[in-house]
Amino acid sequence: MNNRILIVLFLCLNFLACAQKEKQEPINKKEVKEDLNEILTEIKDNYIYLNEKNTDLNCIKEKYTKKIDFIKSEEEVVLFFEYLLDEFYDSHITLNTNRKSSFRLNSPIHSKTENGKTIIINVWQNQIENLTENIIGAEILKFNGKEFDKVIDQFPTECSNKDNKTVREWIGNKILAGRYNEPRNLELKLLNGEFIELNLNSLVIKKHNSLLSFHQTDDNIGIITINNSLGNNALITEFDKALNSLENTKGLIIDLRNTVSGGNSYVARGIMSKFIDKDLPYQKHQTIDESWDNQPKVKRSWVEYVSPRGKQYKKPVVILVGKWTGSMGEGLAIGFEGMNRAEIVGTEMEQLAGAIFNFGFKHQNFGFQLSQEKLYHINGTPREKYIPTNYAKQTQIIEDEIMKKGIEKIKKSR
Repeated sequence: MNNRILIVLFLCLNFLACAQKEKQEPINKKEVKEDLNEILTEIKDNYIYLNEKNTDLNCIKEKYTKKIDFIKSEEEVVLFFEYLLDEFYDSHITLNTNRKSSFRLNSPIHSKTENGKTIIINVWQNQIENLTENIIGAEILKFNGKEFDKVIDQFPTECSNKDNKTVREWIGNKILAGRYNEPRNLELKLLNGEFIELNLNSLVIKKHNSLLSFHQTDDNIGIITINNSLGNNALITEFDKALNSLENTKGLIIDLRNTVSGGNSYVARGIMSKFIDKDLPYQKHQTIDESWDNQPKVKRSWVEYVSPRGKQYKKPVVILVGKWTGSMGEGLAIGFEGMNRAEIVGTEMEQLAGAIFNFGFKHQNFGFQLSQEKLYHINGTPREKYIPTNYAKQTQIIEDEIMKKGIEKIKKSR
């Protein structure tokens, strides 16, 4: 009797699930097409890096218009627009939503194309808890059992040139970021010739319960580590408290190697304002004014300043950066250097281009972000092309080479 009840219950639940699926509203393809035209117009009018990209808008319109007929679900609508933005191989322009089959925004390892091979050049060393094998310099041979080159070729973009080295590197790192609902198994060839397998999903990334952490070394050097919190306004107060505790140190290290999510300029200015005694420029902006009365578009640029705030820390300062220093983290680093208030130590940063602004669709309940301003170091270097003055190449994962070099810089400072 009980078995019959269970069978009936199972059939009823199955019927309800099917009925719910039948009730789902079909995709309004006319609305998707209108939103496609809208996002292409916004990109054409507002994406300030469009001219630098080797991407044909006409190709996108043609290819993606044809895709609309094959969209069957809301998730596929999201992926449709996600892949469209991927055509510009720019990690700073994204949708403000994702689904299980979306690609993540970043990976705990970073690769580069060298002599036709994909090589691991950076590992998120100070945030990974369980990696013991030195994979720096390793060649990526396969991803989920498929040759890595073929996985790049099959990436779901159609209008960007996958033979272009910059495009290919960007796609390779997007693949390493992976989809949320898929495995990330790598087959690697190490520098010593050994072949190993690495499951990126098994890597444990540190979790932080505080906006920052700080301590003082035996050499009387203060270290403040920002825990991916540059977008939290409360960080300013926490930073002030940490700085007060370290006011008698002979030098300070600010570690920005875990600011992968970026932040806002209010927090960045709040931090920088504790290290200067007069107004100083820290960043240059450039945008293009919209056309008025059918007249030509005109470039507009300005320099942003920081003003001093409260008691100042006057000792030497070193900023640590790496591939997981993103957006406002990058702005904070070039700002400190632009004010001649700190030395920058580390590798290339996340290289996220420009300042992003939010845009919406007419019909979708999500929006997207486009870079509308270019940002520059005070010396004129585009932020995304900045290379740390004190470059510290990562060669292994046991010793924190960047931290070691930062401490050495403080010790040598007068």
